[in-house]
Amino acid sequence: MNSKQLTPCRKEALGMVLMKMMSRALDACIVTDLSVIRWLTGFSGSSARLVVTREKSWLFTDFRYKEQAAREVDVAEVVIAGEGFAAELGSGHYPLGETVALQSDNITWHEATRLIDQLKGKQRVIPVDTFFDEFRMIKHEMELIKMRRAAEISELVFDNVLSLISPSVTELDIAAEISFQHKKRGAEKDSFDPIVAGGPRSAMPHAKPSSAKFKVGELIVIDMGCVYEGYASDQTRTVALGELSSEARTVYRIVKEAQELGIASAKCGMTAKQLDGEVRRFITAHGYADEFGHGLGHGVGFEVHEEPRISPKGEHVLQENMVFTIEPGIYLPGKFGVRIEDTVVMGLNGATPLQSSSKELIIL
Repeated sequence: MNSKQLTPCRKEALGMVLMKMMSRALDACIVTDLSVIRWLTGFSGSSARLVVTREKSWLFTDFRYKEQAAREVDVAEVVIAGEGFAAELGSGHYPLGETVALQSDNITWHEATRLIDQLKGKQRVIPVDTFFDEFRMIKHEMELIKMRRAAEISELVFDNVLSLISPSVTELDIAAEISFQHKKRGAEKDSFDPIVAGGPRSAMPHAKPSSAKFKVGELIVIDMGCVYEGYASDQTRTVALGELSSEARTVYRIVKEAQELGIASAKCGMTAKQLDGEVRRFITAHGYADEFGHGLGHGVGFEVHEEPRISPKGEHVLQENMVFTIEPGIYLPGKFGVRIEDTVVMGLNGATPLQSSSKELIIL
């Protein structure tokens, strides 16, 4: 699909941003977050700054991306900034008005001071953060199509790598295969470095794959995702290599039931922390409160971790077309860990997982 087919969605997003700017009496907004820039313009390069004003928008990049920007961007004028963005902005060729918002949650102090210096006091600079979150949390149907495809790719890869797990291979072997197969099946890249952790290492929620080989009788946590046309997937399954202890089976059952409870409990109008609390109380009732130390989930979209945060502090109200993960886990240091994760789309009648693979315990 050509990226410019998404133009109506992008124009709608840009319109919402402009309305918010006007409500805050902002004449211009300097966007530095590449994920926001891609969301607004479709530009997928690694070097860009975006200036949005009430009359016009400009995408600034460098010579390397001249042709790419011309293909991908049609909601802003592309400017090739040979001397860099700060110098170009200070040239006086771009009318910014009196009040300029600067995306302060995604800029270095060095760049911020250079930009302010180039503006030479002609504009009042207002730092803003989380400015775009309220818009990005609610997904357009075209965005959901891409996220479903990203989830499908990761599920296909997961099914394929399961057959490769044996005592003769390492965590790194499986992680490398995940990355390779993601790209082979049409993904741009992994949405994060795959987590593949067996035995006691599975008790580390964000364990990095190692050269350790898998052992019979152990649990293996596989957390993976990919990016398809800018949109991320995220899923976790825990599998067993050979027969497990009764304790491991019990913990697996509790996590599975907790994850299913999370999906069943999600309703529009409840807060993120209310959903987290439903699942946390269930795990606590089974005696594992201290072993579930992270939030229940997080938003997914152009980034694999974005708002809303489904945690004890999550204040966002769940709304239709929000997309977030539900991923409870129990981690017993020195023994094993279990995590099960789906990415769900919030609908008026409840949450629907993007993943369809079974959550019954798989014994390899």
